Amino acid sequence: MSAIIDYRGKTPPKSDRGTWLVTAKVVKNGFIAEEPKEYIPSEDYDTWMRRGLPEIGDVLVTTEAPMGQVAAIRSTAEIALAQRLILLRADSTVLDQDFLLYSMQTPAVQNQLRARATGTTVLGIKQSELRKVLLPAPALRIQQSVGRALRAFDDLIENNRRRIGILEEMARLLYREWFVHFRYPGHEDVKLVDSELGPIPEGWEVGGLTELCSLVMGQSPKSEFYNEDGEGLPFHQGVTDFGFRYPTHRKWTTVDKRVAEAGDVLFSVRAPVGRINVAPDRMVVGRGLSAIRAHDGRQESMLLQLKDQFAVEDSIGGGTIFNAVTKADMERIKLLRPTGPLADQFQQAVVPMASLGQNLTQQNRVLREARDLLLPRLVSGELDASDLDLDGLLA
Repeated sequence: MSAIIDYRGKTPPKSDRGTWLVTAKVVKNGFIAEEPKEYIPSEDYDTWMRRGLPEIGDVLVTTEAPMGQVAAIRSTAEIALAQRLILLRADSTVLDQDFLLYSMQTPAVQNQLRARATGTTVLGIKQSELRKVLLPAPALRIQQSVGRALRAFDDLIENNRRRIGILEEMARLLYREWFVHFRYPGHEDVKLVDSELGPIPEGWEVGGLTELCSLVMGQSPKSEFYNEDGEGLPFHQGVTDFGFRYPTHRKWTTVDKRVAEAGDVLFSVRAPVGRINVAPDRMVVGRGLSAIRAHDGRQESMLLQLKDQFAVEDSIGGGTIFNAVTKADMERIKLLRPTGPLADQFQQAVVPMASLGQNLTQQNRVLREARDLLLPRLVSGELDASDLDLDGLLA
């Protein structure tokens, strides 16, 4: 390595804008997630990053909560790195940076990380132990060939992610235009009247969450009913495996008492309260989550309304900070219900966006599975990268 930098210590105070702060929670599956996005004051950047500035291509490894997640820095934007992250920079004369990224994700290296980690409730690895982890070391030209092959998968995945992000932003902006600023078709002829949520168009209503939706509060089965072999239904305890829109399944359970159906909104009820995803299929929700489904079937509208209302995490009910919320707290959430024709018109506009986003997400799932099958075989040398028909695999 040409550099190993441990950003230990306390994270500086966060701000509404400034320099993008990459935290351990957004380093997942080889990528740095764009959301939730956090910032530190730009004036704190040089002080906080005095151990060394990150560069494009640097590999980040999470040291705990969870331990062993890996991603490469691809953005040209200035970023700060939070605690619980270690930066790895390859010596380009002997180690290809992309090969480093993918070798860190192989079962062989991940097993070493777990073996060298310590902790009872939360596993963590120290820099001194990380330095002892052994990496495969084929000839540099082979490393570069392997890195290029696997990078082709990730580039396509990243392109799809950008398209998904654009679709999500289009839906969000349309929602705010119609239902926050009330600039919907025909708004000029409708007066505003007082309500619990402030002025709203005449004829619209405000209802409690459980008046307008079904609510399932999660409950965690005993740990002996968990598995990582795909037996039973996918299980999510909290937000650990949340993605941009859908969570990634990592655990399953054979106990199915509290179930979210495909398309249900997954709402975090333990810190961070208010983080939102969508159930990609039928799954069990643990005590850190709730599942919400609109009675009228306008699921996408309800999702966008909740995302807008809880854009700031850990705030519920007048901005009070919560570490956890109860069912009673959830029942007190108020939702806006526009008139039926307008609500239907909005659904017709945003559902195609959501459907395309779902298709792109499924494409990424297939690409990721193919990459993950190839990754250990390519890194170990069992499979020669020059033998791959990438055009066929990525078609």
